[in-house]
This record gives sequence, C-alpha cells and structure tokens, in this order.
Amino acid sequence: MRLALWQGHSPASDLGLALAQAEAALAAAGAMAADALVLPEVWLPGYNQPISAANALPPDAPEFDRLSRAAAEARCAVVVGYAERDGERVFNSALCLGSDGRRLAHYRKIQLYGPREKAIYCPGAAYVTFPLAGETAALLICYDVEFAPHVKALADRGATAILVPTANMQPYAHVVRATVPAMAANHGVAIAYANYCASEGDLTYLGGSLIAGPHGEILAQAGESPALLVANIPARRPAHLSTQSADLRRIE
Repeated sequence: MRLALWQGHSPASDLGLALAQAEAALAAAGAMAADALVLPEVWLPGYNQPISAANALPPDAPEFDRLSRAAAEARCAVVVGYAERDGERVFNSALCLGSDGRRLAHYRKIQLYGPREKAIYCPGAAYVTFPLAGETAALLICYDVEFAPHVKALADRGATAILVPTANMQPYAHVVRATVPAMAANHGVAIAYANYCASEGDLTYLGGSLIAGPHGEILAQAGESPALLVANIPARRPAHLSTQSADLRRIE
C-alpha cells in the first residue's frame, strides 16, 4: 500500500478553495501512484470555523460529487473530514471515496475533544473497516487515535491501516512525536495522520503530519508548512509485530 496525506492551511469556510486544494493534492498523489490521500479534520469548511446545522454538509452534498470525480481522475482514493448535517444534528465525520469515485466508508468521530466540539457535534457510535488496495483500512478522527481501545478494536477487526484526519494544535506535540508512532507499533497497524499547519482563529496547529508503519517506524513526517507526504507501507513482519493485544491480562 502507498499512502499520501495533505497538510495545509485551513480553507476558512471557502469551500471552493478547499476543493481546489484537495483536487491538486489528489492529482499529485495519483501521479505518484498513491492508493489513498488523507485530508485534515473538518476540511469542509475548516476545523475552527463557525459550524452549525445551517452550514454543515449532508453526505450527498454536491461537493462530494466533485471530489468523487477528482478521485476517479487521479485513480487515488481520498479521505476527507467534514462537518456532517443529519437533520438537526451535526457530526464530525470522515468520508472515503474510492479510486473509482465510489463511496467506500463513512465514519463519525467517537471521542469529541473539549467543550467546543461537545457543544457542536453529536458523538459517533460505530467503527468502520473497508477494503483498500488489498488491505483492510479503517477511519478514526484526531482524538480517537489517542485511545488505545479504539486502535485495538480496529486491529482486532483486521485493520492494517488507519487513516486519520486531524486538527492537532499547540501544545500537544507529544501526539505527533510519540503517541501516533506508539499506537502504530503497539497494534501492528500503519497510521496516516493528516494535520493542519499555521493558525486558524485562536488555534495554532502543530503541523507534524506523519505516516507511521506497522512497526512504529516514521516513514514520512511534515514540518510546520504545507506539505504533501507519500510513503510506501512496508509489509508487516509477523515476528516483529507487537503481541500486546494477545498477551493482555485483564484484572477484575
């Protein structure tokens, strides 16, 4: 599997800009033979924007048709984070569109972070796994991947790659430096973690987007500026994979 991610500035509610950047990143990732591209959390309309049911997108919004066409043209799947409207409810969601433009998976963030997210969004209540480029992929969003039980649950369902839109901000540098690689190593999964960079309102993002291999190796990592990362995910070596899930002793 060959994974790509886009780290960029928030589109700040400019959906045309968000889609244009996604299309450009898809074209470049496809030209480099990536199987999938991951965009940041709530890329549509931007993480730290005013969000309500009035401006959140339904899953059948025309913006996704445009992304479907771009994915098919690039022959590269895409994972896009967005604010999802479902009636009067709003979810922090991610949609995966396949390299043929078809919808492969839809996920709603389980672990809402902080009072702002909890005031805007309803929490998700289900995992999703799906076939991608000969592997079993899964989706998590930002804070979700910091919880070992969620990563373990996906690994136990056969996931070998977890695609993670995120909006990780200062001062939480430990997440990109230690948490994500450790989660990959401890559960034997590759993780593509696509963050923002620069500032958006009162938030300053860390950048540091990364692709980690199933043995915890950092295959590619961005700095603090916009970047497109592409990396081949190495084959999993069973003798080198962590056995923590199998070895765990539960004490009542």
